[in-house]
Amino acid sequence: MTYSQRLIAYFKGHANKENAGPMKAYMRNQFDFLGIRTPERKILLRDFLKENGTPSLEELPEIARTLWEQPEREFQYLALALLDKNRSRLQPVHLSLMEELIVTKSWWDTIDTIASRLAGFMIRKHPLEGELFLEKWIASDNFWLNRTALLYQLSYKEGTDEERLFSYIKQHASSKEFFIEKAIGWALREYSKTAPDKVAAFIEREELRPLSKREGLKHLKRVKQ
Repeated sequence: MTYSQRLIAYFKGHANKENAGPMKAYMRNQFDFLGIRTPERKILLRDFLKENGTPSLEELPEIARTLWEQPEREFQYLALALLDKNRSRLQPVHLSLMEELIVTKSWWDTIDTIASRLAGFMIRKHPLEGELFLEKWIASDNFWLNRTALLYQLSYKEGTDEERLFSYIKQHASSKEFFIEKAIGWALREYSKTAPDKVAAFIEREELRPLSKREGLKHLKRVKQ
């Protein structure tokens, strides 16, 4: 059996039908589930890796794609977990894989992990190559790629490219797509913890959607209380 086959068989052996229904409903019935909740999934993966080791960098893309093809959502989470465990070794070429995963079986749960944990980490490490993808993503007709470009700097703090952040937000400020409105607000809220005055001024002068503005101001309002 291949590494992927062993991993798939191992997790299917721990499926819980009682949990699967509610988990599927929580995700608006978009994905099937094995019924393995996050704490148990993490323990099972840890035990599997102890027995089978961590896949090589060369194996990772094919393993991730195989897991992504599975109907149960837990396998997409496992793909991201394996990539995350190897993120310090990922190279610019793997940004193409990130893009592939972003536009396939897209929903906030996988997108936000890719944006903040994987793509963001890789782009910070390889800014020149990353910029090529970011400019493509922010201009794309796929709003999940837009969301990724808006959120990739969530953990950058003082290292945030403020000009790029504000520019990307302005490009999509009028969007009525819920996940874009929320992403704009989230990005601003996080950056307001580092540059409160600049974020407050930006929100004041730009015409943002009400949801984006409300989300963006949350931290600033809490600080004032």
